Amino acid sequence: MRDTAMAPPAASPLTAGLADSVFETAARTPTLPVLARRSPVTGAWEEVTAVELRDEVVDLAKGFVASGISPGHRVAIMARTRYEWTVLSYALWAVGAEIVPIYPTSSRDQVAHILRDSGCVGVVVEDEQSVMTVGSVCASLPTLRHVWQLDSGALDELARRGEHIPLTTVDSLRRIVLPDSTAAIAYTSGTSGRPLGCALSHRGLASPCDTLLAGWGHTAAPPGEQPSVLAFLPFSHVYGLMIQGLCVRGGILMGHEPDLSQEALVAALASFRPTYLYAVPSVYEKIYKNFLRAAQQAGRGALFERAAQTARDFATAVERQRLGRGSGPGLDLRLQHAVFERTVYRRLRAALGGRVHRATSGGSPLHRDLSLFYEGIGIYVHDGYGLTETSGGITMQPLGRERSGTVGQALPGTEIRVAEDGEILVRGPSVFQGYVNDEGATRTALRGGWLATGDLGHLDGDGYLTITGRKKDVIITSSGKSVSPALLEQRLRLHPLVHQAVVVGDNRPCVGALITLDPDFLAHWRGGLMLQGDAPSREAREENALRDELGRAVAAANSAVSRSESIRVFRVLPQPFDQTNGLLTPSMKLRRDSIVRHYAAEIDAMYAVRRPLPRPGPPEEVLAWDDADNVFR
Repeated sequence: MRDTAMAPPAASPLTAGLADSVFETAARTPTLPVLARRSPVTGAWEEVTAVELRDEVVDLAKGFVASGISPGHRVAIMARTRYEWTVLSYALWAVGAEIVPIYPTSSRDQVAHILRDSGCVGVVVEDEQSVMTVGSVCASLPTLRHVWQLDSGALDELARRGEHIPLTTVDSLRRIVLPDSTAAIAYTSGTSGRPLGCALSHRGLASPCDTLLAGWGHTAAPPGEQPSVLAFLPFSHVYGLMIQGLCVRGGILMGHEPDLSQEALVAALASFRPTYLYAVPSVYEKIYKNFLRAAQQAGRGALFERAAQTARDFATAVERQRLGRGSGPGLDLRLQHAVFERTVYRRLRAALGGRVHRATSGGSPLHRDLSLFYEGIGIYVHDGYGLTETSGGITMQPLGRERSGTVGQALPGTEIRVAEDGEILVRGPSVFQGYVNDEGATRTALRGGWLATGDLGHLDGDGYLTITGRKKDVIITSSGKSVSPALLEQRLRLHPLVHQAVVVGDNRPCVGALITLDPDFLAHWRGGLMLQGDAPSREAREENALRDELGRAVAAANSAVSRSESIRVFRVLPQPFDQTNGLLTPSMKLRRDSIVRHYAAEIDAMYAVRRPLPRPGPPEEVLAWDDADNVFR
């Protein structure tokens, strides 16, 4: 092993089940607003106090008891991020049941596999379409006895059904839940095969939440204000579950936004006005592109780009100062930053509700340039790291010593090592109990108490972890060069026209890329060309202009890697990768193997555009691909 880092001691360990936090908060601060939901009449946010949440949890818990749900039973929740998700999960935990999150966009086969593999006795769905999906696979699910539909009043019916159950029954069940009891069976994204069910304990799910609250909780809002978070990431993913746990355990006001469309999210941020933002890199990328597009449409594109560069320069200087490597921003830079603060930055923050001053990015690494941009406009984005098998986050940026471009240091109580082959190994209280019904996979992942994450990275001398990619995603070209695609894809997506990017090149003479375009920015870009002439002429010049623009995006991505790792050919695809064509997981991760198979003909054609010179040996073969070709088909 090499590159070892151990964090200082962790926060106090959990001594009971997750549901206890709902009851403890209600007893300690009964009138504290803990959740917010929209009024069905006015659409305004209505606050729910700690005691009101507890009472709803109790009513549902009694309904589950009356329905025969017992400790150890598994109940799936197949719904978007909505108010009922939180009440349901804590009600189930209160009676010792285990939740099984399922993405509501999952296919029929995925739903059948998860319900069968986990042995669920019940499932909560949102609408009639989901009822039909579950109904179509019921014949193969002998343990499934209940299907509850939220939109048909299932929760009210459950509460009525449990009216005769005494409160002492729920209290008794809640008190026998142990910290090491299984709380959730969370399924992996299944990027390279069937999803695996990770058994996560109450202690495991609480550990990162309590550690983050103890060390970073005070940064979630200005002093004297109650922090607030708009939850829009899927609770079907462990990142979303961790956000829910942070809010409920930390007394953070949480609103739910089930609609992930750009319009709905913008409106929700403006009305809810959170103090802290949790998102994934693609959200931060999209926000940046929207800022740029809006500025260009207003005729202020050049001003925005100067402001963005000033923000990055300012944040870089501040970072050097806090790490003891510089004196901070100079006078000229401070003056420029102050001017843009008055004219640009405060307007950008207003678009996010006006109160966000810190944020967290997770799910995949956030590019350093984006992190610096947000810090420069007044919103520092912590880049953290975690996975389903670790119950959420296991790293965080140390306060006052944040370093953009890394995912921070190990959380207190967690150990991180990097093996000789670059694989990240983790040990700590949040590591999962094992894969359900797969002892072989569990033995492969857990080695002597260490979790083999499958991620590649390195630790520097100060314990900061940098993620470089996934072990299984490494590309080996025909010349024997190993290339990790993550950095190239990340840099490609920084260009406003690029929506998605997949780097390919296994057993090929050079690295290539499949690119999809951002439809909103593409329409804006086309509108700004103002080409003259007949239709065929305009189309040809537009294609040439697009080819040149994407060539610049590829060149910018290539500047971060060596010549032998750089993209030499690329192809623009007419359609994005999505779940309907099976190329994205429900958690929006790329199914690389499926993408390569699906676009095999396009990849072959991309490499056939320029044939390698007929010379022996890999070095000469690679030299034949000096210039980046691009193909639009």
